Amino acid sequence: MSAQIINGKEIALSMHKNITLRVDDIKKKFNITPTLAVIMVGNDPASEIYVGNKEKSAHSVGMNSIQFKLSADISEADLISKIEELNNDKNVHGILVQLPLPKHIDAKKVIHKINYMKDVDGFNVINVGKLSIGEVDGIDKAIVPCTPMGCIHLLKFVKGDNLAGLKVLVIGSSNIVGRPLTRLLMLESCTVTVANRSTKDLKSECLQADVIFSGAGVPNLITKDMVKNDAVIIDIGINRVASENGKHKIVGDVDFEEVKNVVSAITPVPGGVGPMTIAYLLQNTLDCCLKLVLKN
Repeated sequence: MSAQIINGKEIALSMHKNITLRVDDIKKKFNITPTLAVIMVGNDPASEIYVGNKEKSAHSVGMNSIQFKLSADISEADLISKIEELNNDKNVHGILVQLPLPKHIDAKKVIHKINYMKDVDGFNVINVGKLSIGEVDGIDKAIVPCTPMGCIHLLKFVKGDNLAGLKVLVIGSSNIVGRPLTRLLMLESCTVTVANRSTKDLKSECLQADVIFSGAGVPNLITKDMVKNDAVIIDIGINRVASENGKHKIVGDVDFEEVKNVVSAITPVPGGVGPMTIAYLLQNTLDCCLKLVLKN
């Protein structure tokens, strides 16, 4: 048996095409170009790559993307001042602060200063609250974090739109992925168990699950003896490990080569969840733009 390999790149490309059409429509109707402002503090190489990919993707669908590269020693007050400036800029529809931030800056405080209507990451406390009470429809719906939305999209690609009754295991409980993903699955009427790297007898939990989402950040956490034959695996882990040639490679939480011969469907790393995260960043930017346009 060989699993269906869920190609996140192809699915994301389909989203990009649809978003491009909607961006063109907004330009024609309102003479507005959806614009994303990205703030990066310091010069972390990984962050620079992520920000570059986001900018390239935004331009590919006809959006504007503006980068603000700030020094690593910027004060928290000055960073918040920049955010407030962008909050008040009518030509900016989405604001993203690239994480992690330097240790002297309170990331939660900074994120909560972003206008929730421009919060494309969905981390502002208002958007978190809206998601928690299930306010995910309508013009003033919650902006939901990008990676969880991408994960749900990939699962529906395999299982269809009706996910009710599925037994789902979410490994990881961060505010960025695990918690919002769990809430989205609950809204889909799934039966959800949340675990982490400290869960006792993780194997038993995995073997009971129809679907496993793993974002623990532990390479080879999930092995072939831990999954059911018909399970679907969505691997959210991003782990940098040494490769045979002395360099490094990116792998997920799942022993992909072994597990793919057991389960019914699985995402690769890279090329699975990652492209969907960027696609939903573009989707959220578009939604923020429409929300602000219709409000005004």
